[in-house]
Amino acid sequence: MLIAIAAHLLVAAVLPVVARFWGRAAFAVAALVPAATLVLTLARSGEVLHGEPVTESLAWAPVIGLEFTVRLDALSLLMIVLVSGIGALVLAYYVSYAKGEHGIGRDATVLLVFAGAMLGLVVADDVLSFYVFWELTTVCSFLLVGGAGATRAVRRSATQALLVTTFGGLAMLLGLILLGDAAGTFRISEILADPPSGAVVNVAVVLVLLGAFTKSAQVPFHPWLPAAMVAPTPVSAYLHAAAMVKAGVYLVARFAPAFATLPAWWLPVVVVGLCSMVLGGVRAMRQHDLKELLAFGTISQLGFLIVLVGVGTHTAAVAGAAMVLAHGLFKSALFLSAGAIDKRAGTRDIRELSGLGRRWPGFALLVALAAASMAGIPPLLGYVGKEAALEAFAHGGVRELLILAGLVLGSLFTVAYSLRFVVGAFGTKRGVDAVRVSAPGWGFTAPVLVPVAASLVFGLVVGWVEPLAAGYAEAYPAGTEPYHLALWHGFSLPLLLSAIILGGGYLIHAHGRFPWWDADLLPKALDAQHGYRSTVSALDRTAHGVTGRVQTGSLPAYLGIILITVIVLPSAGLFAGVVWPSDMGWFDSWLQLPLAAAVLIAAVTVPMARRRLTAVLLTGMVGYGIGGLFVVYGGVDLALAQFLVESLTLVIFVLVLRRLPPSFTQGRRPVPSRRWLKGTVAVTGGLFVATAAVLFSTVREQPLEASREYIARAEPEAGAHNVVNAILVDFRALDTVGEITVLLVTATGVASLGLAARSRRRRRVPEAGSEARQEEDARS
Repeated sequence: MLIAIAAHLLVAAVLPVVARFWGRAAFAVAALVPAATLVLTLARSGEVLHGEPVTESLAWAPVIGLEFTVRLDALSLLMIVLVSGIGALVLAYYVSYAKGEHGIGRDATVLLVFAGAMLGLVVADDVLSFYVFWELTTVCSFLLVGGAGATRAVRRSATQALLVTTFGGLAMLLGLILLGDAAGTFRISEILADPPSGAVVNVAVVLVLLGAFTKSAQVPFHPWLPAAMVAPTPVSAYLHAAAMVKAGVYLVARFAPAFATLPAWWLPVVVVGLCSMVLGGVRAMRQHDLKELLAFGTISQLGFLIVLVGVGTHTAAVAGAAMVLAHGLFKSALFLSAGAIDKRAGTRDIRELSGLGRRWPGFALLVALAAASMAGIPPLLGYVGKEAALEAFAHGGVRELLILAGLVLGSLFTVAYSLRFVVGAFGTKRGVDAVRVSAPGWGFTAPVLVPVAASLVFGLVVGWVEPLAAGYAEAYPAGTEPYHLALWHGFSLPLLLSAIILGGGYLIHAHGRFPWWDADLLPKALDAQHGYRSTVSALDRTAHGVTGRVQTGSLPAYLGIILITVIVLPSAGLFAGVVWPSDMGWFDSWLQLPLAAAVLIAAVTVPMARRRLTAVLLTGMVGYGIGGLFVVYGGVDLALAQFLVESLTLVIFVLVLRRLPPSFTQGRRPVPSRRWLKGTVAVTGGLFVATAAVLFSTVREQPLEASREYIARAEPEAGAHNVVNAILVDFRALDTVGEITVLLVTATGVASLGLAARSRRRRRVPEAGSEARQEEDARS
């Protein structure tokens, strides 16, 4: 797995060069990487499905326990089938789609990096790596949706997706940190094996769900997904069918076995999932653009999946695993078909498409099969998963019956918008001229054929899907008779409900165009897109207001705000429950007393100085006094560095002060009240920092592991008795060289600015003299 992730990134680095010489072939080269990943992963599926997860680790800071760990289990295997399988199809499809397009190298590179990030996300087993890959998918989706940023609408849509998903990612990170702290480990598998409990855990799971809801475009965070349809169709097919939006579903599926019994978990999952399923279905019936119809349908289907994988029962988990696979197959095929129609017909508006089914009968059949799987028509995999979902809630209490009612209602709209897509794209309409276009060709047809064929084969041979679904569902108690996926379970309540759903969905599509259907019945205050825009506008206004009042151009005001922030924010948490060390003395040597007194006197006297040179000398006295304290403590090297820095600082200050007035106040006396306010803030800030320094220096009873290693290796490996010098010169030599380089660059910049200013002054003097001579000649 580690090699596969690295291969995605390495090949992506050379794709711009490939695109420069071979153009669209770059997508074919990129498709080889996820295809190979899928083959290698399936080769190891035997041991995974037998309950033996494959774990790999890469330690990048072993002394402090930081390592990158990946874990391949049944859920990860299921997601890799979608991430790598659909990824390879989309990249192959892009070879035909990108004809005449610009930015081929950029799109191929970012799409392959995105595939690698998704692969890392679904196998990561430590919190830090999981979050890194999570945010990497966010950045890649922003780049893919925004493209070249040619229009304002594209930039706005990409920014909305970035802001919403980043907000959710930060909330998720906080939740994962709280879970890891409560569990005592940041390995995800260990957290789930022994889940913590308590009030903090309830807050943590809500934050984790917030990240999942934003990523999977659940109500009320869903508007970013339809807005992202400005991206190229292959991007939409991958990000919004098999990859990015599935990250939220994967997050819920991963943590549900440990926390599904908590009301703080299952209640938001059920409410948000069902609302998204119904609302997405209703909105899909109002769309005329094929991609926007599929976008709202994706919101609906994701709500369905969130409920199945998050509610926490064995049968629902089996159904959820089957539906995750089915959804990736049929939705990617439908998105790719919409791209083929758009490329050939020049439009995705169903009001302008007519007679396309007669010209493309084979292609129309493939799309109809994909839509049939989405609607839950046998013998496709979508039907198998949907029947399992109905069975999961057909026998239970009030909660299960309410969930079942919500699923049936949402499924009615799923059938209706599935028919709307097929009839709208391929049907013949009265008063609309038939579209006359050439056949899509195998470059467009084959990537649609593969997932449709897989959905049909998996529906007929459910035994191939059963091990994956059962492997994930093993985390839940199965009861006396565990549920197994099958195409036929006999006459039962789920079969009856399936028939009602198909018939009711057809009636909604055929006769459900009521006068109020296209009206916007939702109050503006409850409209999610309006809420997003209002929130962003409010933040913008707040930022302008705060900046206008805070950024006043006053250095004392800036320092005061910084000090107040440092005092107010961390003080409550820092000093809560702090035990002051009882064995700490006031001083260790009598020499500390005169040096400390000199430092304090100089520090108190500096604010009273009226002349700049006096203030500089007093400040230097503080620095020299601290250097003396270093000598008393035995840090001679630190003392020498301190004396050198103070001497250079004094020299520079004196050189600068020659150009400034000798006194601070030039005919203006400071306001007494402001002086007291500044003094109070300064003294309080100093006391806070001093107290915090004392507490921090005494809280550690023994050196850190890294410190022990430095001490143990300083003399034998670096030949140094001074550990600090060994760290600076040997162990962290590159860091030190980097700091010196920064100082050299800064000094070069300062010298260049000074020389440039001097050169400009010299040029101005003769110019001014020549102008004076010209004016005198004109007068004469």
